[in-house]
This record gives sequence, structure tokens and C-alpha cells, in this order.
Amino acid sequence: MRLITLALAALLLLIQYPLWLGKGGWLRVKDFEGQVDIAHKKNAELIARNAKLDSEVRDLKDGTGAVEERARYELSMIKQNEIFIQIVGKGQAAAPPPLAPKPPEN
Repeated sequence: MRLITLALAALLLLIQYPLWLGKGGWLRVKDFEGQVDIAHKKNAELIARNAKLDSEVRDLKDGTGAVEERARYELSMIKQNEIFIQIVGKGQAAAPPPLAPKPPEN
């Protein structure tokens, strides 16, 4: 009787192995679900980025407003007969002037 019980317990363990650790086991499925969730999040970020870039390209192709804005902020360009005024806020300090190099000591 004891031998039959041990044999049945061994068979039960053998049946459980593929369920937990096999090719389609629960642990592997959980791992794949985590990978799929990460891929979905990354795809959503990339879709949002592509939509932003697409709208930016359309703006650059269709109108001059986007080109003018880029020229102003990235290249610090101003229009003709325009005066550039920069206001330094309380939290911002003006950049100190560069220091003159020290003469070498003898």
C-alpha cells in the first residue's frame, strides 16, 4: 500500500512539472505577459512621439510660423527693425564676465 502511495505521489509531481516549469507553464506565461506589457508601454510612447514629430513636420511644410519660431529660439534670430530685449528674473543671475587668464608664476 505504501508503494502505491509513493508511486501516485511521484506521478502527481511529474504531472505538475509541465504545468509550472514546462514550455507553456504558468511561470513562463507570467514572464511573457510582463514582456508584452513593457512592449505595449514602449509602443504607446513611440506612437505619441511619432504623432508629435508628424505634426511638427506638417507645421514646417505648411506654414512659416513654425520656421520662424525655430529660428527665434534655436538660432536667436530676430526680424528686421526688431529690438531684442532679455529680462533676467530674480531667480536667474546674469552670467559673470569671463576672467582674464593669470600670468604664469616664476
